[in-house]
Amino acid sequence: MLVHLSIRNLAVVEAVDVTFDRGFHVLTGETGAGKSIIIDALGLISGGRGSADLIRYGCDKAEMEAAFDLSDHHPVWAILTKLGISADSGETLIIRREISAQGKSSARINGQMVNLSMLREVGEGLINLHGQHEHQTLLHPERHLKLLDAFGSEELAAVKAKYQEAFSAFQRVDREWRELQSTSQQALQMLDLYRFQLEEIAAAALKPGEDELLSEEKVKLSHSEKMMDSVSGAYDLLYGPQGLEAIAKAVSRLEDVSSYDPKGIAPLLEQLQSAYYLLEDASFGLRDYRDNIEFNPNRLEEVEDRLDLISTLRRKYGDDVKGILQYYEQISRDTETLENKDERLEKLSEQREELLQAALKEAAALSTVRQQKAAQLAQQIEGELKDLQMGRTSIEVKLERTFDAQGVEWGGSRVRLSKHGMDNAEFLISPNPGEPLRSLSKIASGGELSRIMLALKSIFARHDEVPVLIFDEVDTGVSGRAAQSIAEKLYRLSSTCQVFSITHLPQVACMADQQYLIEKVVADGRTMTRVEHLEEDGRINELARMLGGVEITDRTRHHAQEMLKLAQAQKGSI
Repeated sequence: MLVHLSIRNLAVVEAVDVTFDRGFHVLTGETGAGKSIIIDALGLISGGRGSADLIRYGCDKAEMEAAFDLSDHHPVWAILTKLGISADSGETLIIRREISAQGKSSARINGQMVNLSMLREVGEGLINLHGQHEHQTLLHPERHLKLLDAFGSEELAAVKAKYQEAFSAFQRVDREWRELQSTSQQALQMLDLYRFQLEEIAAAALKPGEDELLSEEKVKLSHSEKMMDSVSGAYDLLYGPQGLEAIAKAVSRLEDVSSYDPKGIAPLLEQLQSAYYLLEDASFGLRDYRDNIEFNPNRLEEVEDRLDLISTLRRKYGDDVKGILQYYEQISRDTETLENKDERLEKLSEQREELLQAALKEAAALSTVRQQKAAQLAQQIEGELKDLQMGRTSIEVKLERTFDAQGVEWGGSRVRLSKHGMDNAEFLISPNPGEPLRSLSKIASGGELSRIMLALKSIFARHDEVPVLIFDEVDTGVSGRAAQSIAEKLYRLSSTCQVFSITHLPQVACMADQQYLIEKVVADGRTMTRVEHLEEDGRINELARMLGGVEITDRTRHHAQEMLKLAQAQKGSI
């Protein structure tokens, strides 16, 4: 569960530190007081995208920190281990998020830096946030299959994975088959081009690294005359009277007197002797190098012609000889494929059909399991809606094939295969007995959508093990007994996870275990949001405000007090 939340400089929030407990929590206050900012902070903690616009005016950065107390076996610990984040299940899990005025974001989990995708993966296992707009997603049938698969994940996971493996194998072969078919008209042109290119490159008989060796040889051949003059001159100087001959005389003279002062002269003599031998070796090396200098205009012309040929090939086929040879290997394979195109097409067609039938078989198996889970999901939704004052409502999770005139044949018609199978799912509703089942978008009101979403959340909360469930005005569009039913449902949910709800309805607020007042105050000419944990008197006053508006009277206070007592009795019977 979430045990502590700290917020600094986020929108109108200057500094907020709140401690939470188990159970059902409500956040109440006037419209615009900043209730949604608290929810936004938790959204950022769980990996939501942030921007510099969220930072309080005049501040350098916004900071949020949340502490979670999780059971030893909670799935998030395994996620942290997979991501390489050090964590001890016996300690509090701390997540910190910062957003700078330059729009840069940073996040830490237990002090370790993580990127946004890692934070989001962890956050999805900690917080499930239902925003004010989310129930509108129920109006889009393309979302319904995802909800169905999430509901039946335990039974569907293995079947769906098997189908997706078969579908991926079919896709790979189908893609190659289509590409090869589409090249029919261009195949002969490409084949002629490839053959010409292969012949041109093969005729050059290139060798790896040849261009570099030829470039070096060209430099030496182009400057051979100058090199001969310089090397010969250096050799003559070394071997002349001012070179080795002079050093030899100097050695001889020192040898004559070295016995008179061995300690002083011997080291100097040794240095001169070493220098003599080194210079002698260098002079012999210069002589040999001079004798091997090639002054060959014909060879220079051959090298230049060869380099011109390589340069021409480089402009066409690659940056260097290695690139040209790689291109040669590639078009050799492509040429072989084109030359054997018909044979390859026949093999691919057979393989494609075999893989298609395997994918269709797995898709049908997936559909069968989905049909079973669709009936179970509809039954459970109806059960939850009964608790939410929609007991006469009929729900059907309708599952149909995705028909496509350009698709693949199955069962006498054509269907479209995708990575999700060949099914479409749509939630149909009949709010009143005797009325036909129709699409949610055509019949459900805002209040009904809110309750259907709450029913789904109640069902999924039993499966996903997310410890924190947040509702941002899920009671929008309802009142009276329906509002009371929502309050009771939220309270029941809090027995399996920690529930937070922003609400303007006193029926919902009085059922909470903990209530927090969010209000704006002005201090030193600056507006800021304050969060106050309400005790009994504070809750009575806030409920009275929610009941009566701006003016709180003895009657509204008494009514609020009675609501709290009735709520307490109701919670005891749930």
